[in-house]
Amino acid sequence: MSQDTLSVVLRCVRLRGAVFYHVEGDTRWVSESPSALEIANLIMPGVEHVMAYHVLTQGSCWASVVDEPPVALHQGDVVIFPRGDPHVMSSEPGMRGQVDLTPYALPRPEQLPYFASQRGSSLQMSRLNPEQEQHSATLVCGFFGCDANPFNPLLDSLPHLLHVRAREGADDWIAHFIRFALSESIHKRPGGEALLERLSEAMFVELMRRYLDTMPEGQPTWLAGLQDRYVGRALALLHQRPGDAWTIDKLAARTGLSRSALHERFARFTGHAPMHYLAKWRMQVAAGLLRQTNASVASIALEVGYESEAAFSRAFRRETGLPPATWKRHQDHLAR
Repeated sequence: MSQDTLSVVLRCVRLRGAVFYHVEGDTRWVSESPSALEIANLIMPGVEHVMAYHVLTQGSCWASVVDEPPVALHQGDVVIFPRGDPHVMSSEPGMRGQVDLTPYALPRPEQLPYFASQRGSSLQMSRLNPEQEQHSATLVCGFFGCDANPFNPLLDSLPHLLHVRAREGADDWIAHFIRFALSESIHKRPGGEALLERLSEAMFVELMRRYLDTMPEGQPTWLAGLQDRYVGRALALLHQRPGDAWTIDKLAARTGLSRSALHERFARFTGHAPMHYLAKWRMQVAAGLLRQTNASVASIALEVGYESEAAFSRAFRRETGLPPATWKRHQDHLAR
């Protein structure tokens, strides 16, 4: 796998993370969360796509996308809902809770993460046995955010529920994250929130690596393509130098395949012909430059491989529905 390609993509789609709370569940409990689309602007304002995650730090529980089969979680396991689906966390399979959007609109605490027991309504949990003080599960919960548009090739290659099992051994990176997050939820040291944000982002990369390690061979997804000898090489070249004057002949020569073989293999993993993929990725790079710099549209066009501003503007409008300058003003407004 080309780890550099994954890093380039995660930087360009502006991956960010947050640890919001540490929660304890009693003997019987259930938490049902709404779709991320409904709460994204409340929990991570200005972020296009939000993925909830839960790290089980103690005990056992069940996780499921609503109306889908549940999976069993054990201590040290992590579950992510990459597509932002409504989902259920519970002490037993098949349980359902009630969704209430009100707590997501409450003012943030002064410092994150915060600790709360199952009695806290902000956790969206229904206490089914109020007299029972035994905790059957303890979780650290949070969100990953990223851009979905103009083009995020990673999102479509992830399942609706991603379950990453714990690893044995003292060098388990995620186990270290869990211990740190639990400590910060209690002690609230200066800088803890910012540090946890960076650590949760690093955890996302580690989770992607572990998911790749367990992915069945031949699965036709973008992530699997990173591990393919030929497609991984082609993706690395396109992401490292998106502004170069690539053609299918040049790319085939650099990867060691014929044009037709590269086209077929690349499309099988990514869902796009190589040059179509490049055109879409160029728009993602351009979107980042429009958001984060004061560069002119003409200079951005040149940087992402277009000889004229007009040709670039037409391509950008095809992907986003807006000309570059209008799209930038819209993004600036959303960021305020």
